[in-house]
Amino acid sequence: MPAARPAAGPPKVHITSPQNRAVVTGTSVHVTLEAQGIEIAPASEERPGTAHHHLFLDTDLTSPEVKIPQGTTGIIHLGRGQTEFTFDKVAPGPHRLIAELADFNHIPLKPPAVDTVRFTVKAP
Repeated sequence: MPAARPAAGPPKVHITSPQNRAVVTGTSVHVTLEAQGIEIAPASEERPGTAHHHLFLDTDLTSPEVKIPQGTTGIIHLGRGQTEFTFDKVAPGPHRLIAELADFNHIPLKPPAVDTVRFTVKAP
């Protein structure tokens, strides 16, 4: 799994798929992510200067001061350092997806590293 190389400036996250305003046919939505300016690593490594992805499907971001909750509907932790995830059984209609980077304690980065796309699921 490739890790993003640290670069100048604050860390950034980018949802590369689905693209903003995309129409996805079927009920599975495959998400791919990229990060810049920080190394993506498993949270279990507990290394400062690293982060991992969190996804929020049709769910608002949590407070930037507290740990992102686990086991909450619509919030996915990619705590093993993954850069891809597939949502299954996504209902037809419009959706909002937010990606956020967090440290190994699941606390959002400061400044926040967030990207948002909106897409529509079309029934097959």
